[in-house]
Amino acid sequence: MDPAPTGPSTVVAAEVQLVTEAGECPGEVLVFTQGGYLSWLEVCSWSDDIEVTLAAARRWLRTGS
Repeated sequence: MDPAPTGPSTVVAAEVQLVTEAGECPGEVLVFTQGGYLSWLEVCSWSDDIEVTLAAARRWLRTGS
């Protein structure tokens, strides 16, 4: 698989806030690439009341809720 079009030492970070079905924002997902390949994925939680997991983040990102 070919790398994404970035320089060999470029580190790119992308982030998206997570929004639940109820409209709450319990955290975010951070994506880092290096040399065009995924190097790190981080799911951050800002909430003590809503469990933020990778599965929940994926659901919230898919639904766009």
